[in-house]
Amino acid sequence: MNFDLAAFKAEFPILARPGGGGAPLHYLDNAATAQCPERVIEAVARHERENRGNIQRGTHHLAERALEAYENARAACGRYLNAPAEEIVFTGGATAALNLIAHGLGEGLKAGDEVLLSVAEHHSALLPWQEVGRRKGIELRFLPVTREGRLDLSRLADLVGPRTKVIALTHASNVTGAVSELAPVIEAASAFGAILVLDGAQRAPHGPLDLQALGCDFYALAGHKCFGPNGIGVLWGRRALLERLPPLLVGGGMVGHVELQHSTFGPPVRRFEAGTPPIAQAVGLGAALDWLGALPWPAIHAHLAALSQRLLDGLAAFNDLRLCGPRDLANRLPVFAFDLAGAHPHDVCQILDRSGVALRGGHHCAQPLMAAFGVEALSRASLAPYNDQADIDALLKGLDQARRILL
Repeated sequence: MNFDLAAFKAEFPILARPGGGGAPLHYLDNAATAQCPERVIEAVARHERENRGNIQRGTHHLAERALEAYENARAACGRYLNAPAEEIVFTGGATAALNLIAHGLGEGLKAGDEVLLSVAEHHSALLPWQEVGRRKGIELRFLPVTREGRLDLSRLADLVGPRTKVIALTHASNVTGAVSELAPVIEAASAFGAILVLDGAQRAPHGPLDLQALGCDFYALAGHKCFGPNGIGVLWGRRALLERLPPLLVGGGMVGHVELQHSTFGPPVRRFEAGTPPIAQAVGLGAALDWLGALPWPAIHAHLAALSQRLLDGLAAFNDLRLCGPRDLANRLPVFAFDLAGAHPHDVCQILDRSGVALRGGHHCAQPLMAAFGVEALSRASLAPYNDQADIDALLKGLDQARRILL
């Protein structure tokens, strides 16, 4: 299948709006939030216009239609992930999913148990385990990173052993774009019976996944990075493991039977969806993932690879710029974080915004990784299929202007 870039870009009305300074918008902050196509916006609006009602236990037709739409969205997520719908938990986002996992698995751990993470983890993946460790006396161990920011698996055998109960790693870094090499990790987890949790917030937007073949036990993603609405995420877990987990939140909708002094909880996945869930957001995410799943991904990957190479070549031409991440296209996403020597990333991003170029500047919720690189913050460009050569050229031109102003 061919990839019609112009037709694809036309599905995103926001991209036709001006950017900063009234210049054409060059949106390169997709690792933080991808834009919504019109079909997703309309799916949410149509649900709110026609099917708005609360789910579970409602007997009127709007409640029934809302429940049907919600469960159809769950099935859409299952199709995209190649996972049974009954193993798909809707959450408030990837952060909520990762907290649910750390809390749930942490309840079964004891002092002296170990959890293996990495220096590259997003704060949303790291901090929940820090809290579990503080409460339970669990030791956190960390895979280091290479000079390019990839997981340094040469230390894996030293860090995994009989006390390792959970391995929780990023599937792909939100800073370097590096995709984690999972085969050795899966082998190590299997050897010691450790549970493998993957933060898929960055990888999930880049094409359908096969979680049955991937080899992990839990997987988390964020809707707003997958061209869907804010306020919705997904946790996938193997059914047998979900049945062992306690809920993070309790209240209406997730109970079995309630008495004044005692209550029972419903089965997975209902047990993890307390209160009124983000129904319309789930509908939007289902529409986004069905749409993503039908895209011509080989052609899109080729398109993004060409843009990525153009950007890598352009960044390499600046002798005062340091790329923090892989310098080639092997096993990486189109995410590029860099340090312009002597310039704060916030200043770089503000100057670029005047030309309509939208980047992200800061520590990217990855301060331990910043420390490993010896910086406090980085500028980051991240690509999506709607980006084109004009976006890359505008970024490189803007960086040249920023150098002249700031250095």
